[in-house]
Amino acid sequence: MDFALVAKRLAGQSPALDTDARSGEFDRRGFLKLSALGGGGLAVTWSAPAALAAEEGAPAAPKKPVDPSPFIKIHPDDTVEIRVNRLDFGQGALTALPMLVAEELDVDWKQVRASLAPAGEAYKDPLFGIQMTGGSSAVPNSWLQYRQVGAATRMMLVAAAAAQWKVPAEACSTEAGVVRHGSKRATYASLAAAAAKQPVPSSVALKAPADYRIIGHGKGRIDAVASVSGKKRYGIDHRLPGMKVALLQRAPTFGGQVESFDASKAKAIKGVIDVFQVSTDRGGTGLAVIADGYWPAKQGREALQVKWKPGVGGTVSSDKLLAQYRDEAKAPKLTALAGDGAAIEAAAKAAPKKISAEYEFPYLAHAPMEPLNATFELKADRAIVWAGTQFQTVDQTAIAQTLGLKPEQVTLNTLPAGGGFGRRAVPSSDYLREAAGIAKAWHAKDPKSPLMVMWSREDDIKGGNYRPAHLHHVDIALDAQGQVQGWDHVIVGQSLVKGTPFESFLVKDGIDHTMTEGVVENTYGMPMRLRATHPDVAVPVLWWRSVGHTHTGFVMETLADEVARAAGQDPVAWRLAKLDPKKHARHVAALKLAVDKSGYGKSLPAGHAWGVAVHESFGSVVAYVVDVSLIDGRPKVHAVTAGVHANQVVNPTAAEAQIQGGAVFGLSMIQPGFAITLKDGVVEQSQFSDFAPPRITDAPPVAVHFVPSNDPPTGLGEPGVPPIAPAVANAVAALTGKRLRKLPFEALA
Repeated sequence: MDFALVAKRLAGQSPALDTDARSGEFDRRGFLKLSALGGGGLAVTWSAPAALAAEEGAPAAPKKPVDPSPFIKIHPDDTVEIRVNRLDFGQGALTALPMLVAEELDVDWKQVRASLAPAGEAYKDPLFGIQMTGGSSAVPNSWLQYRQVGAATRMMLVAAAAAQWKVPAEACSTEAGVVRHGSKRATYASLAAAAAKQPVPSSVALKAPADYRIIGHGKGRIDAVASVSGKKRYGIDHRLPGMKVALLQRAPTFGGQVESFDASKAKAIKGVIDVFQVSTDRGGTGLAVIADGYWPAKQGREALQVKWKPGVGGTVSSDKLLAQYRDEAKAPKLTALAGDGAAIEAAAKAAPKKISAEYEFPYLAHAPMEPLNATFELKADRAIVWAGTQFQTVDQTAIAQTLGLKPEQVTLNTLPAGGGFGRRAVPSSDYLREAAGIAKAWHAKDPKSPLMVMWSREDDIKGGNYRPAHLHHVDIALDAQGQVQGWDHVIVGQSLVKGTPFESFLVKDGIDHTMTEGVVENTYGMPMRLRATHPDVAVPVLWWRSVGHTHTGFVMETLADEVARAAGQDPVAWRLAKLDPKKHARHVAALKLAVDKSGYGKSLPAGHAWGVAVHESFGSVVAYVVDVSLIDGRPKVHAVTAGVHANQVVNPTAAEAQIQGGAVFGLSMIQPGFAITLKDGVVEQSQFSDFAPPRITDAPPVAVHFVPSNDPPTGLGEPGVPPIAPAVANAVAALTGKRLRKLPFEALA
């Protein structure tokens, strides 16, 4: 497991992958192993982490696959089933990765089916060395892996046909799942068994971009019909014969413990089977209610009489915390970017113009549409688990530890999930450890009944692991012409990774890079000093979609706009003048594309204004131009135009949806009430009614335009989030002259 690479990617950094997409040499990149399957199928597994890791400076020792589970199965009916080693929770990996295989395999897209792979050695990310989904890495990290699997399989099918026909393999061709030579033709399905006996090619030639028939051509999602028809089975839909349902009554404060309880009223409810005490996260204890279904379990939980002992988070209140952060910002303890501190301080004293800005960002819950859940079927010496997890390898180990088993004794099946936004990628595997503990206790009482452990919406929003609250304080010294002479930036907020396996890779000189990413790059080349402080707060925190860029992108792009206007320049012209044309060529291209497509600068209806922002995260650059007005003091976004540089776009249809979804998700940060607040250690929100994401009436039309490129893909799941809120704030400033520095936005008078 390469925690360093995983950590960097999850934190929004983007280690460069191999850009030679055509050579596909297996002697460098690993090896394929074939095995024939029953029913005439052909299975291919691949393990090639070594060379890719080496290109990242990681150890290059070859790794032999432990589990030879298949990536490809060719069925007798000529359909091709492709196993996807990621979780699909809305981002479209279940379609994008099979497109890579199908392109090189030379099959018709109509032949392709897809399924999610269980936890397994063969399915580990070729770069990270663990099976996971996160950091917008699914397509970038599998770009070569899945294409090579397809290309190698095609070569073996061709070799099988050539041997059968006694002709040179080079004289054969493939198209739409058929091998041809002159008048001879054979389907892949008819050749599969013979192909499985062919030697694995040591190298493959991958297609040139000009030859792509599938990559770069928009495809509807493989699971679209099932999704819109209600037939798709998410983790929460999983059912087993005799299965019981468990709900956990947690303490109101983080790490709180049961002091005493009375379960008599709960047990009197029809369908409630048992109530017992279990351990919970952060040293707490809780009460598990076991029932025949969710509803009786919920009723039983509400009937419990419990007296609690306060936990570690029993004194946290948001107002007091913000006051503490303000004090800490006056004397930051850590330096992320020293700059010329003396010159910056001197410029501040002498500056004829100054900008002094404080920004507030609250805690945010992930709040996926499908709350957390996991189903357990325990046997004497093994466990079968079903869950929508982003961290299969980590979670499999955590479940095994909790159950007292070895990881290989736990079969972890990946099921589709209704969103996650980071909540299903937890270094501590908190919710699965908790669920496994309940399942283990239940198994001791009833060895025959499988158990689903569920979280309600309220459990999810009140249960912890939030995007941390942050405070930024920035002092900018300007000369008489509005040019920046000094940029002094301080950030206060909890570390995301302190105490996790990622701490040693993401914390340098005491500073968690996930908090300074998006600022420390200093994209516009300012004379900058960046300092930080990480208070220890007893509130559990976790990466939220786009991680630190969700707050740093807002601060940097609203201040860039403010500085540009202070200099009397158009904000787009100012950005283009400050961006290095070589180092930031992709920023320039994305921004120009958004500007050109939006009509930026043209007259808008009275009461409307343009807003602009551009930001890089997870290797991709997204620029937004928005058309905004004010209704009842709140911004109304009428149109969004996106210019995106994400290199080669594999599935333009899904990529467009990713940016559109990212934009709407990012708008949640400015929505009234979209904040998690605490009073005396208790989270005050519990449902979408008081932690409200955008409704459909809040979602503007989002036109997405991609900069053409044949370079290997970069991330798309998260980069659409950071620039939207600052673009809206900049439009509001253009309308009113007022700068919005507190999220969510408050109504303007």
